[in-house]
Amino acid sequence: MRRSGNEGFRMQTEMKKKLKKTSVVLMGALSLATCFPTTGVKAANKQTLRWSEPAEMQTLDPSLVQDQVSSDVIANSNEGLYRLGKNSKVENALATSTKVSDGGLKYTFTLRKDAKWSNSDPVTAQDFVYSWRRTVNPKTASAYAYLFEGVKNASDIAANKKSYKTLGVKAVGKHKLVVTLDKKVSYFKLLLGFTVFYPQNQHAVEKYGKKYGTASKYMVYNGPFKMTGWSGSNLSWKLVKNPTYWDKKDVKLQEMTFQVTKSTNTSYNIYQSGKLDQTYLDATQARELKDKPDFVSYKQARTNYLEFNQTKKVLQNTKVRQALSYAVDRKQLVNKVLGNGSLTVTGIVSKGLTQFNGKDFSVLQDTKTGANYNLAKAKKLWQEGLKEVGVSKVSLNLLGDDDGVSKNVTEYLQSQLEQHLKGLTVTVNNVPKKTRIAKAESGDFDLVLSGWAADYSDPVSFLDMFTTDASYNNGKWSNKEYDQLIADAKGKDTTDKTARMNDLVKASRLLNNNQGVAPLYQLAQASLVKTNVKGVVYNTAGVQFNWKDAYLK
Repeated sequence: MRRSGNEGFRMQTEMKKKLKKTSVVLMGALSLATCFPTTGVKAANKQTLRWSEPAEMQTLDPSLVQDQVSSDVIANSNEGLYRLGKNSKVENALATSTKVSDGGLKYTFTLRKDAKWSNSDPVTAQDFVYSWRRTVNPKTASAYAYLFEGVKNASDIAANKKSYKTLGVKAVGKHKLVVTLDKKVSYFKLLLGFTVFYPQNQHAVEKYGKKYGTASKYMVYNGPFKMTGWSGSNLSWKLVKNPTYWDKKDVKLQEMTFQVTKSTNTSYNIYQSGKLDQTYLDATQARELKDKPDFVSYKQARTNYLEFNQTKKVLQNTKVRQALSYAVDRKQLVNKVLGNGSLTVTGIVSKGLTQFNGKDFSVLQDTKTGANYNLAKAKKLWQEGLKEVGVSKVSLNLLGDDDGVSKNVTEYLQSQLEQHLKGLTVTVNNVPKKTRIAKAESGDFDLVLSGWAADYSDPVSFLDMFTTDASYNNGKWSNKEYDQLIADAKGKDTTDKTARMNDLVKASRLLNNNQGVAPLYQLAQASLVKTNVKGVVYNTAGVQFNWKDAYLK
């Protein structure tokens, strides 16, 4: 969830330019599952799972969610048509059956009749109609409204050419939902497991108004759990079993407690004291504990990258941007600084996301430029770039989050860049994630450590971020050839797999060669999870954690 710039609108309207960016990002088809079977196993008497988080909650509003922590909480306290199981398998949730007709342009969903909201209202097809219309309404300014591209009239709604009420979704009675598409979307079912496609209770939205989703008490829930104890800014909360959930008999956990601990040393100490069942690890801890039976490395379809504010004159120079990228030793970064299983990268698209003609896309996109360490080239290009700009000294601020991992990465980047590039001064500014996002959106940065996680297993989920008018293109990089390649991949070449993939390969290579951004590493998160924790499903992309079937043995 970043996310974002995933498959979606090209953000050509003013509304789209106002849509927001996140580091997080949200759903995908390619996944690595950490899942333990539940069949025939007796659960422990006290079913309380205690989880740590590295960052704060941002919102419970499905229309406005952008970060991974919020996305995971929403996905477990609410539910859509489908739920993502092991290996991102699409499983029926509120939908009991799906009929696809009209050459893939019409979807008819039959909804279960026993689903209820926590306020006792029944969950109906109209809840989906209301939710989807609310999300695509330009006044809502949803960062993920563009994911509705392909649904009838969504593009025109985003361009303010049609009313949000004309979106191709309608309720036929209480338990039949009909969705009409403008064009075939091969991954449409996968999208429907994403939180932005969940239903919303109109009564609750209207009752709470601007407070909706800002605290646990200003929300209603239809999922396995309800959220309690979140005021909107505090660093702890609970998910408790939802007594109105249609499948409550299969939910074994009575509650989950969450504690935000930005320091891995702190969370590790709490874990060691027996007060947490899970903790994230830093590089030093990961190296020391990697052989322990409770060690887990959660690999993600997520690329972290250095974004340049190209409204700044010096950063408009391609050679300057290339020098900044060449000066970073990515192997040292992932092995010594991170040490958590993170991977080096060949471009913006993560490894293992998708293949074409038997080759991973990450191999196809590799240009040997853009994501490589070459100190000689860095120094040469730096001096040439400064000469072209007409300066001999440069001062840049580097923006990042204030968690331990982000601090380590930004400090490493500062050291590398200042050490290798003569005349460069880098000032690091680590701030809370919400502040970092706001600063990036407003252009209040020179360099920013950003990240994007794929929403589904297609390269365009990364590449669409950097089209000229994309809302997540905070660096304002612009290339007409690149824009056309992405437009072709989403338009005239949509049904031609070879032509489409060639468009995307060319686009990724162009982004590399022009240094639109500097890809740094593919994220993995080293963790400890108590061996008695079973049934947790983890997916590398999108909604990552599914706790519905979790239990303590």
